[in-house]
Amino acid sequence: MRWFTWIALLAILLLLVSCFMPWVFIASRNLVVSGLRSEGTNYGKPGYFHFLMAVFYLAFTFIQRIWAKRFNLLVAGLNIAWALRNFILLSTCQMGECPERRAGLYLALFSSAAMLVAAVFPDMPLKKKEERPV
Repeated sequence: MRWFTWIALLAILLLLVSCFMPWVFIASRNLVVSGLRSEGTNYGKPGYFHFLMAVFYLAFTFIQRIWAKRFNLLVAGLNIAWALRNFILLSTCQMGECPERRAGLYLALFSSAAMLVAAVFPDMPLKKKEERPV
């Protein structure tokens, strides 16, 4: 395996860990929001979509076909878009109150970007060209 495959595996692991970590703290309601725990808000559970994307990303990383590598780019793009959406939605100031960003939110964004970088450089063996007689 090339080292981009190891970066992809590490990024998946970091993404899954970040979903269990606190993402933001809302001081007025004394709420800690994470990827899987958001009681008292209307944010839902955005970590489950990251889990789904991580499963597809992992599968497409180890399939040695060109279509899998292309789908892996799509999955990584959707994942980073979801991470950016969560970063903007959860950390936006509303009605004069700004939530305090925690490490899990940054880690989810960073690991999604690492997944995209690893998907851009897939581990595909190159075919040798056959020499044609002149």
